[in-house]
Amino acid sequence: MTDCIFCKIIDGTLPAKKIYEDEDYLAFLNIAPNTRGHSLVVPKKHTDLFVKLSEEEAAMLNKVVHKVAKQLASILGTEDFNLGLNNGSISGQSIPHVHWHIIPRYAQDGLVHWEKSPQAEESIDEVFLCLQDKIK
Repeated sequence: MTDCIFCKIIDGTLPAKKIYEDEDYLAFLNIAPNTRGHSLVVPKKHTDLFVKLSEEEAAMLNKVVHKVAKQLASILGTEDFNLGLNNGSISGQSIPHVHWHIIPRYAQDGLVHWEKSPQAEESIDEVFLCLQDKIK
C-alpha cells in the first residue's frame, strides 16, 4: 500500500531501526517511544485491522511478538513490558497497518497503566449477559 508508513518501512523507502526481520514479519524501534526500547512488530503483508488476519496469520504474528518481546526485555534488563494492539481508529490506531507495541517497563518510568472507565464498570452485568455462552 503506497500511503502506508509501515509498508514504506518494509519496502525500504523509509528508514527504521530494525531489530528483527524474517520473511513475513518486521520489528523496529518506535520513533516516538513511551519507554526505552519501545518497539513495533508488523506483518509485511499489509492488513489494516487485526481482526482481518486469518487465525493462522494472527497466530504467527503473536509467535513473533512473543519471541521479540522475550528477547527485547531480557537484553534491556527487564522482565516487565506491556503489549498493546489498537484495532481501529476509535481504539487509538493511528496507522492503518496491524502492529503490536512492545513497551518495556522500568521502575519509575512514569507511565500510567490503563485508566478505568466508570461507564464500563456500570455495564459489567449487561455485557456479561450479552456475551455469556456466545464466545466459543
